[in-house]
Amino acid sequence: MNNSINDFMSRDHDRLELIFKKYEKLRQNKSSSATKSFSQFKRGLEQHIVWEEEILFPLFEDKTGIKQDGPIQVMCQEHKDIKNYLAKIINKIEKEDFKTEELENQLIAILSDHNHKEEMILYPWIDESVNEEEREQSLAKIKKLS
Repeated sequence: MNNSINDFMSRDHDRLELIFKKYEKLRQNKSSSATKSFSQFKRGLEQHIVWEEEILFPLFEDKTGIKQDGPIQVMCQEHKDIKNYLAKIINKIEKEDFKTEELENQLIAILSDHNHKEEMILYPWIDESVNEEEREQSLAKIKKLS
Protein backbone atom coordinates (compact mmCIF):
# COMPACT_ATOMS: atom_id res chain seq x y z
CA MET A 1 0.00 0.00 0.00
CA ASN A 2 1.51 3.30 -1.09
CA ASN A 3 1.51 6.17 1.36
CA SER A 4 -0.17 4.34 4.19
CA ILE A 5 -1.25 6.29 7.21
CA ASN A 6 0.71 3.84 9.33
CA ASP A 7 3.94 4.50 7.41
CA PHE A 8 3.52 8.27 7.50
CA MET A 9 2.61 8.49 11.17
CA SER A 10 5.23 5.92 12.22
CA ARG A 11 7.91 7.94 10.42
CA ASP A 12 6.77 10.97 12.39
CA HIS A 13 7.07 8.97 15.64
CA ASP A 14 10.65 8.17 14.60
CA ARG A 15 11.37 11.83 13.77
CA LEU A 16 10.07 12.91 17.17
CA GLU A 17 12.13 10.25 18.93
CA LEU A 18 15.30 11.59 17.28
CA ILE A 19 14.49 15.13 18.44
CA PHE A 20 13.95 13.85 21.98
CA LYS A 21 17.28 11.98 21.94
CA LYS A 22 18.99 15.18 20.80
CA TYR A 23 17.38 16.98 23.73
CA GLU A 24 18.60 14.29 26.16
CA LYS A 25 22.18 14.83 24.98
CA LEU A 26 21.90 18.60 25.16
CA ARG A 27 20.23 18.48 28.59
CA GLN A 28 23.54 17.30 30.05
CA ASN A 29 24.96 20.75 29.22
CA LYS A 30 21.97 22.56 30.75
CA SER A 31 22.00 24.98 27.85
CA SER A 32 19.50 27.08 25.96
CA SER A 33 20.04 24.62 23.10
CA ALA A 34 18.46 21.93 25.28
CA THR A 35 15.46 24.14 25.94
CA LYS A 36 15.09 24.86 22.21
CA SER A 37 15.39 21.18 21.40
CA PHE A 38 12.73 20.17 23.92
CA SER A 39 10.47 22.96 22.68
CA GLN A 40 10.86 21.59 19.16
CA PHE A 41 9.96 18.10 20.42
CA LYS A 42 6.95 19.45 22.32
CA ARG A 43 5.65 21.42 19.31
CA GLY A 44 6.15 18.43 17.03
CA LEU A 45 4.38 16.03 19.37
CA GLU A 46 1.51 18.44 19.93
CA GLN A 47 1.16 18.84 16.15
CA HIS A 48 1.14 15.04 15.76
CA ILE A 49 -1.67 14.85 18.33
CA VAL A 50 -3.66 17.49 16.40
CA TRP A 51 -3.33 15.39 13.22
CA GLU A 52 -4.74 12.43 15.08
CA GLU A 53 -7.52 14.16 17.00
CA GLU A 54 -8.71 16.40 14.17
CA ILE A 55 -8.21 14.14 11.14
CA LEU A 56 -7.47 10.49 11.85
CA PHE A 57 -9.60 9.78 14.91
CA PRO A 58 -12.81 11.24 13.44
CA LEU A 59 -12.10 9.30 10.24
CA PHE A 60 -11.67 6.08 12.25
CA GLU A 61 -14.90 6.65 14.15
CA ASP A 62 -16.77 7.49 10.96
CA LYS A 63 -15.50 4.46 9.04
CA THR A 64 -15.81 1.90 11.84
CA GLY A 65 -18.81 3.26 13.71
CA ILE A 66 -16.88 2.67 16.96
CA LYS A 67 -17.39 5.82 19.01
CA GLN A 68 -18.40 5.17 22.60
CA ASP A 69 -15.87 3.46 24.86
CA GLY A 70 -13.66 2.64 21.90
CA PRO A 71 -9.94 2.91 21.29
CA ILE A 72 -10.14 6.61 20.43
CA GLN A 73 -11.25 7.49 23.96
CA VAL A 74 -8.22 5.62 25.32
CA MET A 75 -5.88 7.39 22.89
CA CYS A 76 -7.34 10.81 23.74
CA GLN A 77 -6.91 10.21 27.47
CA GLU A 78 -3.30 9.22 26.86
CA HIS A 79 -2.87 12.41 24.80
CA LYS A 80 -4.01 14.42 27.84
CA ASP A 81 -1.47 12.60 30.00
CA ILE A 82 1.28 13.15 27.42
CA LYS A 83 0.50 16.88 27.18
CA ASN A 84 0.54 17.12 30.97
CA TYR A 85 4.07 15.68 31.09
CA LEU A 86 5.20 17.94 28.25
CA ALA A 87 3.93 20.98 30.18
CA LYS A 88 5.62 19.89 33.41
CA ILE A 89 8.95 19.32 31.67
CA ILE A 90 8.92 22.56 29.69
CA ASN A 91 8.00 24.51 32.82
CA LYS A 92 11.05 23.12 34.61
CA ILE A 93 13.56 23.58 31.81
CA GLU A 94 12.36 27.11 31.04
CA LYS A 95 13.36 27.88 34.64
CA GLU A 96 16.74 26.25 33.88
CA ASP A 97 15.88 23.29 36.09
CA PHE A 98 17.13 20.36 34.03
CA LYS A 99 16.39 17.71 36.66
CA THR A 100 13.64 16.27 34.50
CA GLU A 101 14.71 12.64 34.19
CA GLU A 102 11.86 11.27 36.31
CA LEU A 103 9.24 13.20 34.33
CA GLU A 104 10.93 12.21 31.08
CA ASN A 105 10.90 8.54 32.08
CA GLN A 106 7.18 8.74 32.85
CA LEU A 107 6.51 10.53 29.55
CA ILE A 108 8.51 8.00 27.55
CA ALA A 109 6.81 5.08 29.29
CA ILE A 110 3.37 6.38 28.27
CA LEU A 111 4.56 7.44 24.83
CA SER A 112 6.24 4.12 24.04
CA ASP A 113 3.13 2.13 24.88
CA HIS A 114 0.90 4.67 23.13
CA ASN A 115 2.96 4.67 19.93
CA HIS A 116 3.09 0.88 19.92
CA LYS A 117 -0.71 0.65 20.10
CA GLU A 118 -1.03 3.18 17.30
CA GLU A 119 1.52 1.55 15.01
CA MET A 120 0.47 -2.05 15.62
CA ILE A 121 -3.31 -1.65 15.92
CA LEU A 122 -4.88 1.75 15.28
CA TYR A 123 -3.05 3.03 12.19
CA PRO A 124 -3.29 -0.32 10.35
CA TRP A 125 -6.97 -0.46 11.29
CA ILE A 126 -7.49 3.00 9.79
CA ASP A 127 -5.57 1.99 6.65
CA GLU A 128 -7.81 -1.07 6.28
CA SER A 129 -10.99 0.96 6.88
CA VAL A 130 -10.45 3.59 4.19
CA ASN A 131 -10.02 3.49 0.44
CA GLU A 132 -7.02 4.95 -1.38
CA GLU A 133 -8.76 8.27 -2.07
CA GLU A 134 -9.73 8.72 1.59
CA ARG A 135 -6.20 7.84 2.65
CA GLU A 136 -4.70 10.38 0.23
CA GLN A 137 -7.17 13.06 1.35
CA SER A 138 -6.30 12.42 5.00
CA LEU A 139 -2.57 12.62 4.35
CA ALA A 140 -3.08 15.82 2.33
CA LYS A 141 -4.99 17.36 5.26
CA ILE A 142 -2.21 16.36 7.63
CA LYS A 143 0.45 17.89 5.38
CA LYS A 144 -1.63 21.07 5.05
CA LEU A 145 -1.79 21.41 8.85
CA SER A 146 1.99 20.99 9.12
